[in-house]
Amino acid sequence: MKQKPLLICNAAQIVTNKGKKASCGKDMASLTIIEDGALIIEDGVITAVGPTDEVTGGLNTDNFDVIDATGKAVLPGFVDSHTHFPFGGYRPEEYSWRLTGVPYMQIMERGGGIINTMSATRKASKPELMALGRKRLDDMLAMGITTVEGKSGYGLDLETELKQLDVMAELNNEHSMDVVSTFLGAHAVPPEYKGRADDYIDYVADTVLPQVVESKLAQCCDVFCEKNVFSVAQSRRLLQKAKDMGLELKLHADEIVSLGGAQLAAELGALSADHLLQATDQGMDAMAESGVVATLLPGTAFSLKETYARGREMIKRGCAVALATDFNPGSCFTFSVPLILSLATLHVGLTPEEALTAMTLNGAAAVGRSETTGSLEVGKAGDAVILSYPSYLFLTYHIGINIVEKVIKNGKLVVDRS
Repeated sequence: MKQKPLLICNAAQIVTNKGKKASCGKDMASLTIIEDGALIIEDGVITAVGPTDEVTGGLNTDNFDVIDATGKAVLPGFVDSHTHFPFGGYRPEEYSWRLTGVPYMQIMERGGGIINTMSATRKASKPELMALGRKRLDDMLAMGITTVEGKSGYGLDLETELKQLDVMAELNNEHSMDVVSTFLGAHAVPPEYKGRADDYIDYVADTVLPQVVESKLAQCCDVFCEKNVFSVAQSRRLLQKAKDMGLELKLHADEIVSLGGAQLAAELGALSADHLLQATDQGMDAMAESGVVATLLPGTAFSLKETYARGREMIKRGCAVALATDFNPGSCFTFSVPLILSLATLHVGLTPEEALTAMTLNGAAAVGRSETTGSLEVGKAGDAVILSYPSYLFLTYHIGINIVEKVIKNGKLVVDRS
Protein backbone atom coordinates (compact mmCIF):
# COMPACT_ATOMS: atom_id res chain seq x y z
CA MET A 1 0.00 0.00 0.00
CA LYS A 2 1.31 3.43 -0.93
CA GLN A 3 2.58 5.51 1.97
CA LYS A 4 0.47 8.52 2.86
CA PRO A 5 2.11 11.94 2.57
CA LEU A 6 3.44 13.24 5.88
CA LEU A 7 2.29 16.54 7.34
CA ILE A 8 4.23 18.10 10.21
CA CYS A 9 2.30 21.08 11.53
CA ASN A 10 2.06 23.64 14.32
CA ALA A 11 5.82 23.58 14.91
CA ALA A 12 7.09 26.24 17.28
CA GLN A 13 9.87 26.75 14.74
CA ILE A 14 10.93 25.29 11.43
CA VAL A 15 14.61 26.19 11.18
CA THR A 16 16.88 25.72 8.18
CA ASN A 17 19.61 27.12 6.05
CA LYS A 18 18.90 27.21 2.31
CA GLY A 19 20.69 26.34 -0.89
CA LYS A 20 22.09 23.50 -2.96
CA LYS A 21 25.72 24.12 -2.08
CA ALA A 22 27.68 24.84 1.07
CA SER A 23 27.02 28.05 2.96
CA CYS A 24 30.22 30.09 3.34
CA GLY A 25 31.53 32.66 5.78
CA LYS A 26 28.98 35.00 7.32
CA ASP A 27 26.15 33.33 5.38
CA MET A 28 26.45 30.33 7.69
CA ALA A 29 24.58 32.31 10.35
CA SER A 30 21.65 33.12 8.02
CA LEU A 31 18.88 30.77 9.07
CA THR A 32 15.28 30.81 7.92
CA ILE A 33 12.99 30.52 10.95
CA ILE A 34 9.29 29.91 10.39
CA GLU A 35 7.19 30.22 13.53
CA ASP A 36 4.06 28.05 13.76
CA GLY A 37 5.47 26.21 10.77
CA ALA A 38 4.47 23.19 8.72
CA LEU A 39 5.92 21.03 6.00
CA ILE A 40 4.64 18.28 3.72
CA ILE A 41 6.66 15.32 2.50
CA GLU A 42 5.33 13.24 -0.39
CA ASP A 43 7.07 10.18 -1.84
CA GLY A 44 10.10 11.02 0.31
CA VAL A 45 10.47 14.59 -1.00
CA ILE A 46 9.49 17.90 0.60
CA THR A 47 6.65 19.52 -1.37
CA ALA A 48 5.68 22.41 0.91
CA VAL A 49 7.23 24.46 3.73
CA GLY A 50 5.74 27.52 5.41
CA PRO A 51 3.41 28.80 8.12
CA THR A 52 0.88 26.18 9.19
CA ASP A 53 -2.16 28.15 8.06
CA GLU A 54 -0.69 28.61 4.58
CA VAL A 55 0.50 25.02 4.15
CA THR A 56 -2.68 23.39 5.49
CA GLY A 57 -5.21 25.79 3.98
CA GLY A 58 -7.72 23.75 1.98
CA LEU A 59 -6.06 20.42 2.81
CA ASN A 60 -8.04 17.36 3.84
CA THR A 61 -5.72 16.17 6.58
CA ASP A 62 -7.40 12.75 6.55
CA ASN A 63 -5.26 12.04 3.50
CA PHE A 64 -2.03 12.59 5.50
CA ASP A 65 -0.08 11.05 8.30
CA VAL A 66 -0.02 14.00 10.70
CA ILE A 67 2.57 14.89 13.33
CA ASP A 68 1.51 17.76 15.58
CA ALA A 69 4.75 19.53 16.52
CA THR A 70 3.20 22.05 18.92
CA GLY A 71 5.93 23.38 21.20
CA LYS A 72 8.68 21.67 19.18
CA ALA A 73 11.40 22.89 16.81
CA VAL A 74 11.82 21.12 13.46
CA LEU A 75 15.26 21.04 11.81
CA PRO A 76 16.94 19.29 8.88
CA GLY A 77 18.31 15.84 9.61
CA PHE A 78 21.94 15.97 10.71
CA VAL A 79 24.67 14.91 8.29
CA ASP A 80 27.71 13.32 9.93
CA SER A 81 30.28 13.73 7.18
CA HIS A 82 33.29 12.03 8.82
CA THR A 83 33.10 8.69 10.65
CA HIS A 84 34.96 5.37 10.72
CA PHE A 85 31.99 3.31 11.89
CA PRO A 86 32.64 -0.14 10.32
CA PHE A 87 35.38 -1.56 12.54
CA GLY A 88 36.15 -4.53 14.77
CA GLY A 89 37.52 -4.40 18.29
CA TYR A 90 37.86 -1.60 20.84
CA ARG A 91 40.75 0.29 22.44
CA PRO A 92 39.72 1.47 25.92
CA GLU A 93 43.25 1.09 27.29
CA GLU A 94 44.52 3.77 24.91
CA TYR A 95 42.18 6.30 26.48
CA SER A 96 43.86 5.62 29.82
CA TRP A 97 47.30 5.97 28.23
CA ARG A 98 46.39 9.35 26.82
CA LEU A 99 45.24 10.50 30.25
CA THR A 100 48.79 9.88 31.51
CA GLY A 101 50.19 12.04 28.73
CA VAL A 102 51.18 9.49 26.07
CA PRO A 103 50.85 11.27 22.67
CA TYR A 104 48.64 9.73 19.99
CA MET A 105 51.53 9.24 17.56
CA GLN A 106 53.50 7.44 20.28
CA ILE A 107 50.54 5.14 20.86
CA MET A 108 50.65 4.30 17.15
CA GLU A 109 54.35 3.54 17.44
CA ARG A 110 53.55 1.08 20.28
CA GLY A 111 51.37 -0.90 17.87
CA GLY A 112 48.23 0.77 19.13
CA GLY A 113 46.04 3.18 17.27
CA ILE A 114 44.98 2.32 13.75
CA ILE A 115 47.12 -0.83 13.57
CA ASN A 116 45.37 -2.24 16.65
CA THR A 117 41.97 -1.83 15.03
CA MET A 118 43.36 -3.14 11.72
CA SER A 119 44.12 -6.48 13.33
CA ALA A 120 40.65 -6.78 14.88
CA THR A 121 38.91 -5.73 11.67
CA ARG A 122 40.88 -8.19 9.55
CA LYS A 123 39.78 -10.98 11.92
CA ALA A 124 36.11 -9.91 12.03
CA SER A 125 33.75 -11.69 9.67
CA LYS A 126 31.47 -9.78 7.36
CA PRO A 127 28.36 -10.79 9.39
CA GLU A 128 30.07 -9.54 12.56
CA LEU A 129 30.86 -6.19 10.95
CA MET A 130 27.31 -5.98 9.59
CA ALA A 131 25.83 -6.51 13.05
CA LEU A 132 28.17 -3.95 14.64
CA GLY A 133 27.53 -1.43 11.89
CA ARG A 134 23.76 -1.89 12.02
CA LYS A 135 23.66 -1.22 15.78
CA ARG A 136 25.87 1.85 15.40
CA LEU A 137 23.64 3.25 12.66
CA ASP A 138 20.58 2.69 14.86
CA ASP A 139 22.22 4.64 17.68
CA MET A 140 23.33 7.43 15.32
CA LEU A 141 19.82 7.68 13.89
CA ALA A 142 18.47 8.25 17.41
CA MET A 143 20.83 11.25 17.60
CA GLY A 144 19.12 12.74 14.54
CA ILE A 145 21.78 11.71 12.00
CA THR A 146 20.00 10.86 8.75
CA THR A 147 23.04 10.74 6.44
CA VAL A 148 26.43 9.42 7.49
CA GLU A 149 29.80 9.05 5.81
CA GLY A 150 31.71 5.89 6.66
CA LYS A 151 35.35 5.17 5.87
CA SER A 152 37.25 1.97 5.30
CA GLY A 153 40.91 2.11 6.33
CA TYR A 154 40.97 -0.53 9.04
CA GLY A 155 41.96 -3.28 6.63
CA LEU A 156 45.01 -1.84 4.88
CA ASP A 157 44.86 -4.82 2.54
CA LEU A 158 42.70 -5.61 -0.46
CA GLU A 159 40.44 -8.20 1.18
CA THR A 160 39.55 -6.23 4.31
CA GLU A 161 39.20 -2.85 2.60
CA LEU A 162 36.68 -4.39 0.19
CA LYS A 163 34.97 -6.15 3.13
CA GLN A 164 34.47 -2.85 4.96
CA LEU A 165 33.18 -1.13 1.82
CA ASP A 166 30.85 -4.03 1.04
CA VAL A 167 29.43 -3.87 4.57
CA MET A 168 28.67 -0.17 4.13
CA ALA A 169 27.05 -0.76 0.74
CA GLU A 170 24.74 -3.41 2.17
CA LEU A 171 23.88 -1.29 5.20
CA ASN A 172 23.07 1.61 2.88
CA ASN A 173 20.60 -0.66 1.06
CA GLU A 174 18.94 -2.15 4.14
CA HIS A 175 19.07 0.67 6.72
CA SER A 176 16.87 3.75 6.69
CA MET A 177 19.98 5.95 7.02
CA ASP A 178 21.90 6.98 3.90
CA VAL A 179 25.53 5.81 4.02
CA VAL A 180 28.18 7.54 1.90
CA SER A 181 31.21 5.26 1.54
CA THR A 182 34.79 6.52 1.47
CA PHE A 183 37.84 4.43 0.59
CA LEU A 184 40.60 5.20 3.11
CA GLY A 185 43.18 2.58 2.17
CA ALA A 186 45.92 5.11 2.96
CA HIS A 187 44.98 5.42 6.63
CA ALA A 188 48.29 4.11 7.96
CA VAL A 189 51.23 2.00 6.82
CA PRO A 190 50.48 -1.64 7.74
CA PRO A 191 53.14 -3.77 9.50
CA GLU A 192 54.00 -5.67 6.33
CA TYR A 193 55.05 -2.38 4.70
CA LYS A 194 56.76 -0.84 7.73
CA GLY A 195 59.34 1.73 6.61
CA ARG A 196 58.10 1.48 3.01
CA ALA A 197 55.35 4.05 2.75
CA ASP A 198 56.06 4.71 -0.94
CA ASP A 199 55.69 1.02 -1.72
CA TYR A 200 52.43 0.90 0.20
CA ILE A 201 51.05 3.88 -1.73
CA ASP A 202 51.99 2.02 -4.94
CA TYR A 203 50.09 -1.04 -3.68
CA VAL A 204 47.00 1.00 -2.78
CA ALA A 205 47.06 2.95 -6.04
CA ASP A 206 47.84 0.06 -8.39
CA THR A 207 46.16 -2.94 -6.74
CA VAL A 208 43.44 -1.87 -4.30
CA LEU A 209 42.06 1.34 -5.81
CA PRO A 210 41.24 -0.16 -9.23
CA GLN A 211 39.21 -2.94 -7.61
CA VAL A 212 37.41 -0.45 -5.37
CA VAL A 213 36.46 1.60 -8.42
CA GLU A 214 35.48 -1.45 -10.47
CA SER A 215 33.24 -2.69 -7.66
CA LYS A 216 31.54 0.73 -7.36
CA LEU A 217 31.70 0.43 -3.58
CA ALA A 218 33.00 3.95 -2.81
CA GLN A 219 32.03 7.49 -3.68
CA CYS A 220 35.14 9.14 -2.21
CA CYS A 221 38.83 8.50 -1.59
CA ASP A 222 40.59 9.81 1.52
CA VAL A 223 44.22 9.89 2.75
CA PHE A 224 45.73 10.51 6.19
CA CYS A 225 48.12 13.27 5.09
CA GLU A 226 50.28 13.70 8.18
CA LYS A 227 53.89 13.69 9.36
CA ASN A 228 55.13 10.11 9.81
CA VAL A 229 52.06 8.79 7.97
CA PHE A 230 51.73 9.97 4.34
CA SER A 231 53.48 13.02 2.91
CA VAL A 232 51.86 15.65 0.72
CA ALA A 233 53.59 14.13 -2.32
CA GLN A 234 52.41 10.61 -1.49
CA SER A 235 48.89 11.86 -0.78
CA ARG A 236 48.79 13.82 -4.03
CA ARG A 237 49.88 10.77 -6.03
CA LEU A 238 47.09 8.57 -4.71
CA LEU A 239 44.38 11.22 -4.68
CA GLN A 240 45.11 12.37 -8.22
CA LYS A 241 44.77 8.79 -9.45
CA ALA A 242 41.51 8.38 -7.52
CA LYS A 243 40.20 11.59 -9.05
CA ASP A 244 41.20 10.46 -12.53
CA MET A 245 39.24 7.24 -11.89
CA GLY A 246 36.09 9.16 -10.96
CA LEU A 247 36.12 9.29 -7.16
CA GLU A 248 35.48 12.42 -5.12
CA LEU A 249 38.28 13.41 -2.75
CA LYS A 250 38.56 14.00 1.00
CA LEU A 251 41.65 14.48 3.19
CA HIS A 252 42.68 14.06 6.80
CA ALA A 253 44.66 17.30 6.78
CA ASP A 254 46.84 19.37 9.12
CA GLU A 255 45.67 17.57 12.24
CA ILE A 256 48.87 17.15 14.25
CA VAL A 257 51.44 19.04 12.16
CA SER A 258 50.94 21.89 9.70
CA LEU A 259 51.91 19.92 6.62
CA GLY A 260 49.96 21.71 3.88
CA GLY A 261 47.04 19.30 3.63
CA ALA A 262 44.53 22.15 3.35
CA GLN A 263 46.40 23.57 0.37
CA LEU A 264 46.56 20.12 -1.23
CA ALA A 265 42.80 19.73 -0.84
CA ALA A 266 42.32 23.08 -2.56
CA GLU A 267 44.77 22.18 -5.33
CA LEU A 268 42.94 18.93 -6.11
CA GLY A 269 39.39 20.30 -5.72
CA ALA A 270 38.50 17.98 -2.84
CA LEU A 271 35.03 17.91 -1.33
CA SER A 272 36.52 18.52 2.10
CA ALA A 273 39.64 18.78 4.22
CA ASP A 274 39.06 17.39 7.70
CA HIS A 275 40.50 17.97 11.21
CA LEU A 276 42.56 21.13 10.39
CA LEU A 277 43.74 21.78 13.95
CA GLN A 278 47.04 23.10 12.56
CA ALA A 279 45.75 24.68 9.34
CA THR A 280 47.54 27.91 8.43
CA ASP A 281 45.96 31.18 7.31
CA GLN A 282 47.18 30.35 3.81
CA GLY A 283 45.49 26.97 3.97
CA MET A 284 42.22 28.56 5.09
CA ASP A 285 42.35 31.09 2.26
CA ALA A 286 43.04 28.33 -0.25
CA MET A 287 40.02 26.33 0.97
CA ALA A 288 37.78 29.39 0.88
CA GLU A 289 38.86 30.29 -2.66
CA SER A 290 38.50 26.76 -4.02
CA GLY A 291 35.24 25.88 -2.25
CA VAL A 292 36.69 23.02 -0.19
CA VAL A 293 34.55 22.39 2.89
CA ALA A 294 36.55 22.70 6.13
CA THR A 295 35.24 19.81 8.23
CA LEU A 296 36.03 20.28 11.91
CA LEU A 297 36.00 17.43 14.43
CA PRO A 298 36.00 19.02 17.89
CA GLY A 299 35.25 15.70 19.58
CA THR A 300 38.69 14.48 18.55
CA ALA A 301 40.47 17.55 19.92
CA PHE A 302 38.45 17.11 23.13
CA SER A 303 39.33 13.41 23.43
CA LEU A 304 43.02 13.95 22.62
CA LYS A 305 43.25 17.10 24.78
CA GLU A 306 44.56 19.04 21.77
CA THR A 307 44.06 22.66 20.73
CA TYR A 308 40.80 23.15 18.84
CA ALA A 309 40.64 24.15 15.19
CA ARG A 310 40.26 27.88 14.52
CA GLY A 311 36.70 27.74 13.31
CA ARG A 312 35.98 31.43 13.90
CA GLU A 313 38.96 32.42 11.77
CA MET A 314 37.91 30.04 9.00
CA ILE A 315 34.45 31.58 8.86
CA LYS A 316 35.96 35.08 8.96
CA ARG A 317 38.07 34.16 5.91
CA GLY A 318 35.04 32.93 3.99
CA CYS A 319 35.31 29.15 4.45
CA ALA A 320 32.39 26.77 4.43
CA VAL A 321 32.73 24.98 7.78
CA ALA A 322 31.16 21.59 8.52
CA LEU A 323 31.05 19.65 11.78
CA ALA A 324 31.30 15.87 12.15
CA THR A 325 31.85 13.38 14.94
CA ASP A 326 34.91 11.42 13.69
CA PHE A 327 33.40 8.38 15.43
CA ASN A 328 36.16 5.78 15.68
CA PRO A 329 37.43 3.28 18.28
CA GLY A 330 40.51 5.25 19.29
CA SER A 331 40.85 9.01 19.10
CA CYS A 332 37.12 9.83 19.31
CA PHE A 333 34.82 7.06 20.49
CA THR A 334 31.58 9.03 20.28
CA PHE A 335 28.84 9.93 17.83
CA SER A 336 27.18 12.36 20.23
CA VAL A 337 25.84 15.17 18.07
CA PRO A 338 24.92 17.32 21.10
CA LEU A 339 28.49 17.05 22.41
CA ILE A 340 29.93 18.08 19.04
CA LEU A 341 27.57 21.04 18.74
CA SER A 342 28.34 22.25 22.26
CA LEU A 343 32.10 21.90 21.77
CA ALA A 344 31.82 23.82 18.50
CA THR A 345 30.17 26.76 20.22
CA LEU A 346 32.19 26.67 23.44
CA HIS A 347 35.66 26.01 22.01
CA VAL A 348 35.73 26.34 18.22
CA GLY A 349 34.11 29.76 18.00
CA LEU A 350 30.92 28.96 16.11
CA THR A 351 27.58 30.52 16.96
CA PRO A 352 24.58 28.20 17.47
CA GLU A 353 23.33 29.23 14.03
CA GLU A 354 26.65 28.43 12.35
CA ALA A 355 26.90 25.13 14.19
CA LEU A 356 23.48 24.08 12.91
CA THR A 357 24.44 24.97 9.33
CA ALA A 358 27.73 23.10 9.79
CA MET A 359 25.94 19.91 10.88
CA THR A 360 23.29 20.03 8.15
CA LEU A 361 23.76 21.80 4.81
CA ASN A 362 27.56 22.04 4.99
CA GLY A 363 27.85 18.47 6.20
CA ALA A 364 25.83 17.44 3.15
CA ALA A 365 28.18 19.44 0.91
CA ALA A 366 31.17 17.67 2.49
CA VAL A 367 29.85 14.36 1.12
CA GLY A 368 28.55 15.72 -2.19
CA ARG A 369 24.86 15.58 -1.19
CA SER A 370 23.92 19.24 -0.70
CA GLU A 371 21.75 19.33 -3.84
CA THR A 372 19.44 16.69 -2.39
CA THR A 373 19.56 17.00 1.40
CA GLY A 374 20.83 19.14 4.31
CA SER A 375 18.02 21.72 4.39
CA LEU A 376 14.23 21.81 4.61
CA GLU A 377 13.32 23.05 1.14
CA VAL A 378 10.87 22.04 -1.55
CA GLY A 379 12.47 19.39 -3.76
CA LYS A 380 14.91 18.08 -1.17
CA ALA A 381 14.74 14.79 0.70
CA GLY A 382 12.24 14.63 3.54
CA ASP A 383 14.87 14.24 6.28
CA ALA A 384 14.00 16.09 9.48
CA VAL A 385 14.38 16.01 13.25
CA ILE A 386 11.86 17.22 15.78
CA LEU A 387 13.27 18.46 19.08
CA SER A 388 11.63 18.14 22.46
CA TYR A 389 12.06 21.90 22.95
CA PRO A 390 10.62 24.91 21.10
CA SER A 391 13.88 26.39 19.80
CA TYR A 392 17.02 25.24 17.98
CA LEU A 393 19.01 27.14 20.62
CA PHE A 394 18.43 24.25 23.04
CA LEU A 395 20.75 22.10 20.89
CA THR A 396 23.81 23.86 22.29
CA TYR A 397 22.29 25.24 25.49
CA HIS A 398 21.34 21.79 26.85
CA ILE A 399 24.95 20.65 26.88
CA GLY A 400 25.65 17.08 25.84
CA ILE A 401 22.00 15.96 26.03
CA ASN A 402 20.15 14.34 23.14
CA ILE A 403 16.97 16.41 22.75
CA VAL A 404 15.92 14.82 19.45
CA GLU A 405 12.42 13.45 20.00
CA LYS A 406 11.52 12.26 16.51
CA VAL A 407 13.47 11.52 13.34
CA ILE A 408 11.94 11.50 9.87
CA LYS A 409 13.85 9.90 7.00
CA ASN A 410 12.51 10.26 3.46
CA GLY A 411 9.13 11.13 4.89
CA LYS A 412 8.93 8.15 7.26
CA LEU A 413 8.96 8.37 11.04
CA VAL A 414 11.94 6.16 11.93
CA VAL A 415 12.65 7.24 15.53
CA ASP A 416 10.11 8.29 18.15
CA ARG A 417 11.52 8.87 21.62
CA SER A 418 8.37 10.58 22.90
